[in-house]
Amino acid sequence: MTSVLVVDDDATMLRVLRTTLARRSFAVVTASDAGTALRLAAGRRPDAVLLDLGLPDLDGLEVLQSLRAWSSVPVLVMSGRTGVDSRVAALDAGADDYLVKPFAVEELAARLRAVLRRPAGTDTPDRVDVGAFTVDLRAYRVTRAGGDPQEPAVHLTPTEWRLLAMLLRNPERLVTGRDLLTEVWGGQYVKRTNYLRIYMAGLRRKLEPEPSAPRHLVTEPGLGYRFLP
Repeated sequence: MTSVLVVDDDATMLRVLRTTLARRSFAVVTASDAGTALRLAAGRRPDAVLLDLGLPDLDGLEVLQSLRAWSSVPVLVMSGRTGVDSRVAALDAGADDYLVKPFAVEELAARLRAVLRRPAGTDTPDRVDVGAFTVDLRAYRVTRAGGDPQEPAVHLTPTEWRLLAMLLRNPERLVTGRDLLTEVWGGQYVKRTNYLRIYMAGLRRKLEPEPSAPRHLVTEPGLGYRFLP
């Protein structure tokens, strides 16, 4: 059966979608907050995600950006936010479709089938070595390669995770500054190149043996950045 993760803080909506999608032969798992949703997405690997934007612990756009850091799973946003800016922001963040609440369940099911028919991208490997560190994109954990499992993990912020993961899933390829800004912060931030300088400096301090002379997270002046394994 095709599996679907439904993320919404409205218990009634979760019950309705669980019942109606199950009748249409979908295997449904639900989450009412962002933390649970991200854990289920990593652990269950659903075939699609239905995502509400108004979650209690994290905005749905941040959940979407976190998913896109490591997965190409189809994401259908369902939200009461009706403005064009909200739809554009969700699509720029990586949503495959956007459905405004309230909606007919028949339309939701049709849009879900449509995004599932689209060719899937290639998921990032779960674990990638960056010099002396191993980055586990599935567990959101960075540890020293070959080190003590009990050793404290390197802490990365959500923004650092999204930035790093986009580079890791494009090894040795130039990723333009514009693409990074659009993917991590949204299309309205394409001129905020200072964001990239600040966050890349933070990542290098945490992962590079010599942050001032990076070997793995390399700048291509005037163009963007490149991850060298």
